[in-house]
Amino acid sequence: MASSGAAANLWVLLGLGIAGVVLAARRLRRPARPDLGAFIARLELLPPPQPPPPQAPHPLTGLCFAIADALHVSGYITSFGSLEWTKTHDAETQTAPVVSALVNGGAICVGKTVIDEMAYSIHGENKHFDTPTNPAAPDRVPGGCSSGSAVAVAGGMVDFALGIDSIGGVRIPGAYCGVLAFRPSHAVSSGGVIPVAPSLDTIGWFARDPSVLRRVGHLILRLPYMDSRPPRQFYIADDCFELSKIPTRRLTQVVIKSVEKLFGRQVTRVNLENYLASKMPSLRNYSNGHKNGDSKFPSLLALCNAMRSLHKREFKDRHMEWVNSVKPAVDARIVSNLSEDGDLDMDGCQDARNEARKALDQLLKDDGILVIPTTLGCPPKLNAKELSSESYNSQTLCLSSLASMSGCCQVSIPLGTHDKCPISVSFIARHGGDRFLLDTIQTMYATIQEQVEILAKSNVSSKQAMNEEAAEAAKEKGNAAFKEKQWQKAVNFYTEAIKLNGKVATYYSNRAAAFLELTNYRQAEADCTSAIDLDPKIVKAYLRRGTAREMLGYFKEAVEGLALYPSLCLIKEFMSFSFLPNELILIHGLFADFNHALVLEPMNKTAGVAINRLKKLFP
Repeated sequence: MASSGAAANLWVLLGLGIAGVVLAARRLRRPARPDLGAFIARLELLPPPQPPPPQAPHPLTGLCFAIADALHVSGYITSFGSLEWTKTHDAETQTAPVVSALVNGGAICVGKTVIDEMAYSIHGENKHFDTPTNPAAPDRVPGGCSSGSAVAVAGGMVDFALGIDSIGGVRIPGAYCGVLAFRPSHAVSSGGVIPVAPSLDTIGWFARDPSVLRRVGHLILRLPYMDSRPPRQFYIADDCFELSKIPTRRLTQVVIKSVEKLFGRQVTRVNLENYLASKMPSLRNYSNGHKNGDSKFPSLLALCNAMRSLHKREFKDRHMEWVNSVKPAVDARIVSNLSEDGDLDMDGCQDARNEARKALDQLLKDDGILVIPTTLGCPPKLNAKELSSESYNSQTLCLSSLASMSGCCQVSIPLGTHDKCPISVSFIARHGGDRFLLDTIQTMYATIQEQVEILAKSNVSSKQAMNEEAAEAAKEKGNAAFKEKQWQKAVNFYTEAIKLNGKVATYYSNRAAAFLELTNYRQAEADCTSAIDLDPKIVKAYLRRGTAREMLGYFKEAVEGLALYPSLCLIKEFMSFSFLPNELILIHGLFADFNHALVLEPMNKTAGVAINRLKKLFP
């Protein structure tokens, strides 16, 4: 009997163990949901009838969309990501103006989507309605606060969707789910929307197709359709890419190649940390306002601290009374964060915002684009430690604080996958540059995706990739030395770059500039020739080679040699022969370099002045 009892107990324990394994597997597997858990409510708001011909149809005809459940729809209770909120609020009597505008523009609204509780987090988790499943990486968070909208677009359930963006609520889930996500600089009507932090809030939107992103933007922001202008300058913020967990080359190379192919330009690399430090004195007040004050990026962190302080204060002003009334039902992490008191200088926050806008507007002007990573890298796994890591959250918000605090517009652009997870970069344009940014994405998106495919299929060895990245770093060090007038040091760095990757014309052209300063004209001429062989359109190399040849005394030799001839008219006599005197070849070489530069850049003043100078010598 004892043995049979022990056997029975063994079978019970074994059964419990199997049941535990099954339950754990189910939790890890996350059962499939028809709409990936993106929707809180399904509905249908239909557009008005089409106008009769010859009037144009509604601009968004044929599109359907969803809205984050912080926007009101008449007859529905807005949940604000909380079941407790629905219990304490009534159904709305009016629809948000931005939703009505889209419906009147021809689009069909099909539902309301999940957001983080009270739109407060950036990860996409929600204990009330469950976390929507990220279609691009089901075992990872979708990002927040507008998680459901991003999932609905990424899953192909709608053509576009609206979200709320205060501190990254549209851009972060767009990056994590692998779709386009736009935060505008223009204030979208806040009517019919539950505020989070009013001075930071705006309505953003997601789309898979850049033309849809642009059409929605033109309607929401009431932008005119005009001829687009190409961007003249792309600034890659190298220090921001140091924050990224993705190899820098994997993110930046696609942008560099796309810019070269479409516009024939090279990108400019900037250190945004140093730039902000020089332009924003108010940031010193926030250097140690939060943890991680010893960051190697004190200005970026300070801007982030100011944003987080402003976000918390404005949220508390709007919602703390309600939170206290239902406290046990609110996520403990939200309550804990709100309970952390600290002195907040509202005037200082506004100073930081004004300085941020002025600084970025000065950098970007009307036709510049700043390139940064949207997030730190791949989306964190569900229930991962990063989600509660102060360091991880702070660094992520450093990136989103640039647009949130400056009021610049920003678009997150998917760049394929890394380790089977979506990755992205962001383009930022100045405050008020929304149409310019939307047009730029429309122009560049296909080429960017083409370059993503090329990079994914390339068989470039990891060693070669590392060499190319190291060469770029050496070039930047050379540029810095050149600016400091340390000519030999600059030559050494450019030489290092050439050794690592000898196929980049810029490295030779830049070294030639340093050799000119060192009066080593023969080497400067040789370097320019190498640069031109690699890239026949590199204007600076023609100008520098022309200068080197002048300084080598080509014109002097030519003048002395031609004194042997009674008149330059004798040149015509040689045209019928298969040779020319060396003197005439020298003259031709001098003119040719500057002429080439003028052909490539007709308004180039340096080339024009040089040609006029030579014409006086050889009338």
